[in-house]
Amino acid sequence: MKEFFSGLFKKKNTRRIWELDAFRGLCIIGVVIVHAVFDIRELFGFYFRTPAWFDWIQMYGGILFVILSGVCVTLGHHHIIRGAVVAVCAMIITLVTCLLFDKSLHIWFGVLHLLAFCMLTYGIYRKLPWPAILAIGVAFAALGIWFSTITVENPYLFPLGLTAKGFTAGDYFPIFPHLGYFMIGVAGGKTLYKDKVTLFKKVNDRNPVIRFFSFIGRHSLLIYMVHQPLVYGILFLVSRLFAGAN
Repeated sequence: MKEFFSGLFKKKNTRRIWELDAFRGLCIIGVVIVHAVFDIRELFGFYFRTPAWFDWIQMYGGILFVILSGVCVTLGHHHIIRGAVVAVCAMIITLVTCLLFDKSLHIWFGVLHLLAFCMLTYGIYRKLPWPAILAIGVAFAALGIWFSTITVENPYLFPLGLTAKGFTAGDYFPIFPHLGYFMIGVAGGKTLYKDKVTLFKKVNDRNPVIRFFSFIGRHSLLIYMVHQPLVYGILFLVSRLFAGAN
């Protein structure tokens, strides 16, 4: 037990893979932008047309982040502990949205719930060969896409991707198809990053832009937890200022 905790908190000399941190940072910035636009539209009633790149991020950014998380889980240690931490954060998100927002904005199984589930169950298949993980992942993704085309009577199957008529959520990342995307990322991590080194060795990872996005990526969970109240608070102050000026 002593060796376990000393290994958990011991600082390792291995360098992080900068492109994964930087891409994760780019993804979390996309999340902040999407949520800010949502707040402006839905909570403050100011509608405006969004550009095509924003619509693309809104549709596919979450999938890319889940795939990236699958890649990253193959490189780290103690996925059970990390999954438990994310699960606690997910429960906090559920509690806050249920206390503060309308029912349509409650988050019962959002991206943090999904990632916690994926991390906690990773050990079940982590030793499988990557082609088997890839095949299962593709099958789960296809199953989830089919689930999205049907409705069920049972209102409690939504974590699986099976929703009843009238189901709404502020953020929704069901197990199917997203566990499939996560497993596709795991297969990618086991092949592309089997040596646990960067794929872009000639890139200067000390570049200020890369360091900025990498820093954001290393602290993505903290940023995700605090960004919504900060964004909402800033928008609320701005709206009050404009109201006072008029």
